[in-house]
Amino acid sequence: MQFNKVFALLLLLSAACESMAQNKYQWKQASAGGYTYKYVTNDPMQTRFYTLKNGMSVILTVNHKEPRIVYRMAVRTGSNNDPKDHTGLAHYLEHLLFKGTDKYGTLDWAKEKPYLDKIDALYEQYGATKDAAARKAIYHQIDSVSGVASHFAIANEYDKLMSNIGSQKTNAHTWVEETVYEEDIPSNAVDKFLAIQAERFRKPVFRLFHTELEAVYEEKNRGLDNDGVKVQEAMMSGLFPTHNYGQQTTIGTIEHLKNPSLIAIRNYYNKYYVPNNMGIILSGDFDADAMIKKVEQAFAYMQAKPVQEYKSAPEQPITAPIVKEIFGPSAENMRICFRTPAASSHESMVLDLASSVLSNGKAGLFDLNLNKQQKAQATQAGLQQYKDYGLFIMLGMPKQGQKLEDVKDLLMGQLELLKKGDFDESMIKAIVANAKLDLLKSLDNSTSSAQQLMDAFIKNRCAQWDKEASYLDDMAKVTKAELVAVVNKYLNDKNYVLIYKRKGEDKNIVKVEKPAITPIETNAGQSSDFVKKMEAITVGDIQPLWLDYDKDINLSKSGIADVLSVQNKSNELFALYYQFDMGTWNNKLLPLAASYLQFLSTDKYSAEQISKSFYNIACNFNINTNAEITTVSINGLQENFDKAVSLFEEVLANCKPDEAALAALKSRVMKSRANAKADKQSIMQGLVSYARYGAKNPFNSALTDAEIDQLKASDLVNELHSLMQYKHRIMYYGPLADVDFKTSIAKLHTLPASFKDYPAKVNFTPAVQTANQLLFTNYDMVQSEIAWVRNDVGYDANKEVVVNVFNNYFGGGMGSVVFQTIRESKALAYSTYAFYNTPSKKEYPFYMMAYVGCQADKMNEAIKGMNELLTELPASEQRFELARTGFKKDLETQRITKEGIIASYLSAQQKGWKGDFRKDEYAALSSLKLEDVQKMHKEQISGKPYTYCVVASDKKIKLDDLKSIGEVKTVSLEELFGY
Repeated sequence: MQFNKVFALLLLLSAACESMAQNKYQWKQASAGGYTYKYVTNDPMQTRFYTLKNGMSVILTVNHKEPRIVYRMAVRTGSNNDPKDHTGLAHYLEHLLFKGTDKYGTLDWAKEKPYLDKIDALYEQYGATKDAAARKAIYHQIDSVSGVASHFAIANEYDKLMSNIGSQKTNAHTWVEETVYEEDIPSNAVDKFLAIQAERFRKPVFRLFHTELEAVYEEKNRGLDNDGVKVQEAMMSGLFPTHNYGQQTTIGTIEHLKNPSLIAIRNYYNKYYVPNNMGIILSGDFDADAMIKKVEQAFAYMQAKPVQEYKSAPEQPITAPIVKEIFGPSAENMRICFRTPAASSHESMVLDLASSVLSNGKAGLFDLNLNKQQKAQATQAGLQQYKDYGLFIMLGMPKQGQKLEDVKDLLMGQLELLKKGDFDESMIKAIVANAKLDLLKSLDNSTSSAQQLMDAFIKNRCAQWDKEASYLDDMAKVTKAELVAVVNKYLNDKNYVLIYKRKGEDKNIVKVEKPAITPIETNAGQSSDFVKKMEAITVGDIQPLWLDYDKDINLSKSGIADVLSVQNKSNELFALYYQFDMGTWNNKLLPLAASYLQFLSTDKYSAEQISKSFYNIACNFNINTNAEITTVSINGLQENFDKAVSLFEEVLANCKPDEAALAALKSRVMKSRANAKADKQSIMQGLVSYARYGAKNPFNSALTDAEIDQLKASDLVNELHSLMQYKHRIMYYGPLADVDFKTSIAKLHTLPASFKDYPAKVNFTPAVQTANQLLFTNYDMVQSEIAWVRNDVGYDANKEVVVNVFNNYFGGGMGSVVFQTIRESKALAYSTYAFYNTPSKKEYPFYMMAYVGCQADKMNEAIKGMNELLTELPASEQRFELARTGFKKDLETQRITKEGIIASYLSAQQKGWKGDFRKDEYAALSSLKLEDVQKMHKEQISGKPYTYCVVASDKKIKLDDLKSIGEVKTVSLEELFGY
């Protein structure tokens, strides 16, 4: 199901409203504050759509839940519009829009510009030169001139500006038909923010280019190591032999990345970054009448130009299956992909519905006939919709001993059932009800609203927002006959692309080689006049809002169980939790028992009936187990509270052993374990756990293969039946007052006369690092990944404030020391960070972790670069003040609501806090100094032994080079995973 489709909300519409649905969502025009805007009647977000005189779209939706505003600057261009000889251009232009203008990002523009002009010319010469030696000489010139130019540049002034106003989630992305710039700002910083954004797009300067291009090289190499990216590219090229969706990738070809043209980038910017091709989306806490005036004043300088939208020749029908094979080290999987109509078509919505009939997580054909019966490791279906075409995708993973071809047959078999209409028509109503529930949950989320509006702007400039608003109402009108007709029209047994992702060596990988780059000057402690001007502008205060646990949460009892409740006064949604202070450290069977439950029946209901029953009332249940906590969750509409809770209680108390289901589950667990050993992220996670706790650690303390083999169905069912006998707290967020909730839950949830004691917990003692050690695990990859791990002193609440500011300062963002040095100055990595981590409980210690993901041939340099920062902290009062101010503004604008209040209270209990500890942190911020951060670095970080965790190919790095760090231990997958 596509969950970026919007609204035909609320769930409880009267019959009269349903009969008038065709008139419910209509375009209207209104005026306020001197501006005219359009809107759609009954739009729950009450969105206003403005068009400025220069053609820029401004889209506003107000949400006063917290004093923040989510911003998107959406540009209706992406890799579709890349020149054929410069693919990847739109993407690295996006990177360059963080480099500043002639007013910021520079110490002296007049002196900097001649060097940048020379760099432009050198890149043109470089791209036109074929001789390898001559190219090397030209690149040496580029590197040399770039070094000189960097003395007049200030790296990452944009991030400083955003940090100064308290922005969060600074980011951007490029895809086939969009480039989008993202921020989340305090609502009191609008004037400064708009001034900065207007300047950002006025006259961008593409400085510090060769180091940023190297970051893009790193991103390309990460994609070469990502089998999912390779599958995506194969899918797109197979479905779209004509359209640029499939003919050029967003990251670009290696050849084009090696031969960039700054002139081509500037031409692209001038062609597509024009106001009539751009849209500003703002969602959050503001007055719309005042906001539109501010936006127009900021962006009125931009001049409209004609824009030629990308148009492709129509794709010809696929008349025979196109089969592709992708090889790589990760787990095997396959997908069947069909090309479907444009986003604006009615058929797109019908196919979206069809994908949910196949796969909705509970009651679809895949869910019941394949996943519930464990006929494959996992299966799923969905619609991926773009402006010109869509992709209907069916995915599957094989279980142990199963071929990919067998999974393909299973998926096609279920598609045949769909094409024959062999499903209950009532599922359409249930799908729509569940989609409405999900949308209702997201309605007060400003980020969700901004994303939905951004997507609509990219696809059709929001011209079809009335259809977006009526989307689910329209979906509810689709009949089985219409759905079957559309499915048969677009999904047949010949017009698909079939991709098999097999395990094996990819012999086609050619990485982007590392050029010789001299570290550049970042001038981190200096500021341009523009930045100084922005920093001097004062804004009104936002008063922080702390929790008062005596008032904001109800603490009581229901029988022998503690009850924690918060009343939902916004809508009719509820969330119920039973939480146990025991997890896998107490009982290794718990997560397996929780997984087993979904396959079990009772005397009253089959497993299939249970899934359908929950889906039909738009409710969910889940059991989640981690190391020390097990949580049962049930959620949905309050009107179905009794039904959902009583059904769950019936299932848990009366589920019956099923040996066949257990045998299938065991097989799938063994396959999951094998797949984990083929996943580099899981491998790194295991190495970090090894570094923190030693050879016997939480990561590898799972059931052995023999223990799983010996399990009986009754073993797991006994665990489920006895779960509620253990001590647990009951937590509720919903419309009922505390007293009414307790009356209700007492009738539904049976408690024992006394709780059983938890099984004894296995405690893992954090390792004490006394000397450097390096843990290495071999993995077939282009890149290398390195993590530095060190356990430190025990928890002290008084250190939290300096830890948070230190993390902002040292390794937690684009303006941090680590990012500026490793990526911006030295171009050693695409991804790098470092954090001093705070434990979840007062009994556990702080620990340090740093990370670099880089090309294998840069690994030694990257390790040296990070070690220098861990040893000596570069001092900057300016950076410290940005780190301190950023944390202060985060605290001022944070609003803990809903179930978050309960989570905050429990966290305070675990850490031994009295009350909302953020209040103490906020008070301590005013006296915090750079010297405090330096002292922490000196005492807790510098000169300490670390355990280095390295995942890389032993064919691409030299292990002997690492022996200078300390003892090198190669950790096998068996040691790492414990099986």
